[in-house]
Amino acid sequence: MAKKVVATLKTGDGRGFAKVIKMVKSSKSGAYTFKEQMVTTDEVKAFLKK
Repeated sequence: MAKKVVATLKTGDGRGFAKVIKMVKSSKSGAYTFKEQMVTTDEVKAFLKK
């Protein structure tokens, strides 16, 4: 299954997306969590600035 997903993302419309992982600090406990999201390549910088 994984091969099929990777092949789909490398061709066609899949090239316009990127998986972005951002580290966010919790205000309550001070611990860090990670947020993962699939965004278009144009929106990567905007996502990281949030």
